[in-house]
Amino acid sequence: MAPVDTADLVERLWARDATVWTGRDEAQWLGWLDEPLREPREQMVEALAALRELEVTSCVLLGMGGSSLAPEVMRRVAGTEEFHVLDTTHPAAIRSLEEKIDPDTTLFLVSSKSGTTLETRCQLDYFWRAGRMFAAITDPGSELEELARKREFAAVVWGEPSIGGRYSALSPFGLVPAALMSLDLEGLLVRAVEMREACRSDASPGLELGLTLGSGWLEGRDKVITPNPGGFGLWLEQLLAESTGKNGKGLVPAPGESSEGPDRQWHEIKVDEPLDLGAEFYRWEFATAVAGSVLGVNPFDQPNVQEAKDRTLEVLSGHVRGLTPDVAEGDLEELLAGARPGDYIAVLAFIDPARENELEPLLARARETGCVVTQGLGPRYLHSTGQLHKGGPPTGRFIQVVDEPGEEVAIPGRDFGFAELIRAQGAGDYAALKERGRPIVRVKLEELA
Repeated sequence: MAPVDTADLVERLWARDATVWTGRDEAQWLGWLDEPLREPREQMVEALAALRELEVTSCVLLGMGGSSLAPEVMRRVAGTEEFHVLDTTHPAAIRSLEEKIDPDTTLFLVSSKSGTTLETRCQLDYFWRAGRMFAAITDPGSELEELARKREFAAVVWGEPSIGGRYSALSPFGLVPAALMSLDLEGLLVRAVEMREACRSDASPGLELGLTLGSGWLEGRDKVITPNPGGFGLWLEQLLAESTGKNGKGLVPAPGESSEGPDRQWHEIKVDEPLDLGAEFYRWEFATAVAGSVLGVNPFDQPNVQEAKDRTLEVLSGHVRGLTPDVAEGDLEELLAGARPGDYIAVLAFIDPARENELEPLLARARETGCVVTQGLGPRYLHSTGQLHKGGPPTGRFIQVVDEPGEEVAIPGRDFGFAELIRAQGAGDYAALKERGRPIVRVKLEELA
């Protein structure tokens, strides 16, 4: 890697110079740089005050990707039991959640930047009843805001339009859930501001981490290994994979994997208590932007994410024939035998999240190849690592796992239910990967034992 003028890079980044990356629209997506400094929006403060007046026994966040992953990490780190994150369409998970809550005394927090996210809107359709408590976090003027106003939600909180979903942890998409978990917002933001100020210097922690990520990639060490305190890797996977996995390039996040191997680089996660998340979210956001500069990609777009969404809609509409979502396809042993040094194996599981531990024998078998192994639950990973799988390096080998979703759970106002939806999402992504020539097989969870 050629020597980097760090002072120049820092100055250009803070000057919102899009030529740090590709010179296209990057400058429009840098609101996250200043977000920790913003005074809490009056609208958000008023909304939180109103929500705290409600008599609720629990809170359920309905969201996907950038709307759900930071809150899920916060929930785990804080050990909050009354706050739930629903980022799946599996009917068993829907039924399980209903057994844990009283829907009539639960606050449903509907979180979607665009306001059109299919999974989130289906979850809203399912839980909506007049008289129940709902609030929304969305960008100004979205379809979700319009619906929330029409249905008289208890509150609507605006996100910042200049911040993309995966950089939104320190925006209202992360702060409102944090407040409802009773996390110390002021303390969280103080840590973030301290990191922000540190990142303005030549000795920037974010710059150092980003250059290390980038130099590792240049040297062929494109697998990023970290510990996974509080599930931090769930958030980091989306940030790294969706930001860098494009144009045939990309960093492959693999939290919890072994760091031994010539294609791997290891990094620490500095989270000892919940408030540390403020600094660590910011450090990794800054580092990912810097790494994107080294890779020569736009770290703020996601050009290939739409493919699986389009395939899903085609399956649901009946326009795609010959897909068999619940039938095993391909030769697992042949796929594993074809793994080569530098490859990674991704286990993509459209299963009940409560059964995730049943993947362990398959994960262990995949690790016998010597390759890095990643895993993701569908449809969550479609909003996270899905960009990397399609737009990143052609070194992934994919194992889709499906289960029997059980009795259908109908979605009011839709001509499909959750079981049909998750089947279509699995089939759609399988088709998208196969069309790109990615090695992929499908196995049934019940047949893995």
